[in-house]
Amino acid sequence: MKVLVTGGSGFIGTRLLSLLSELQGIELLNFDKVKSDKFPEITTLADVRDLNALIEATKNVDVIYNLAAEHADNVTPLSLYEEVNVGGAENIIKAAKANNVKHIVFTSSVAIYGLNRGTPDEKLDPQPFNEYGRTKLAAEKIFDQWHAETEGATLITIRPAVVFGENNRGNVYNLINQIVSGRFVMIGNGQNCKSMGYVGNVAEFLKQQLDKKPGYYVYNYADKPDLSSQEIVDIVREEMGLQSSSLKIPYSVGLLGGYALDAVSKITGKKFPVSAVRVQKFCADTTINSSAAMTSGFTPPYSLEDGLRNMVKHEFKLK
Repeated sequence: MKVLVTGGSGFIGTRLLSLLSELQGIELLNFDKVKSDKFPEITTLADVRDLNALIEATKNVDVIYNLAAEHADNVTPLSLYEEVNVGGAENIIKAAKANNVKHIVFTSSVAIYGLNRGTPDEKLDPQPFNEYGRTKLAAEKIFDQWHAETEGATLITIRPAVVFGENNRGNVYNLINQIVSGRFVMIGNGQNCKSMGYVGNVAEFLKQQLDKKPGYYVYNYADKPDLSSQEIVDIVREEMGLQSSSLKIPYSVGLLGGYALDAVSKITGKKFPVSAVRVQKFCADTTINSSAAMTSGFTPPYSLEDGLRNMVKHEFKLK
């Protein structure tokens, strides 16, 4: 079986390639615009916006994992979300059709649901609040149309919550770094809950989609039970041996500060760890229902707390 992973040089992709490389009878190809330090020998340096490169890479491929995406909160220019997330999906479908690939695993995002939507399951109507969520939803529709038009096709769409873990430099890393450096101050009351997925579990769940029978599957992914913002902070402080703090800033004040830093960033071009979007996301209840994934025969190999502690140890205690 030949498997192509787009975005395999990234955080989740590297972990997925590691798991897939342990399987017998699998030929792997990583398609990424960034060099893979761990898998250079199987990496094709190319961009999902390059249709010809994708068509060439998908020759004789049996399964495509599409992990390539623009996902950061501060991507500039904004048009990159459309070009990579939507345009990339269109190119993958064209390449799949050109080479008769009928098995696609697409990593979407819970960002399609929007903020403060309760605990959405896969049937909730999408209401994305930013360009990332909007373009991920648009990409889903492109893959859905391909599945509807392709006889015998297998489409698995996975909508992860925030994914964190070793070697990640996203929002969870930024939060931990602020806590460890002593610069963190809680914004809001800290009781809002966050659905998250540890990369070791997410990659394992992705791996298990390799043998799915033809059909249409949609899964939210988050490890359970959810942790509150305060619980996340407390776990990090405990792991690092730091004292707790009762200091909290009202949400309205924190949001105003985020907007001020956004303005400074726009003028100077400098990017800050705090922004209005990050304050909104941090203080929101961002929980999802992942029971469909958890009842699909999958058992996460790690607990959520263990994953968080693994990340803290790797990034901040073992340096």
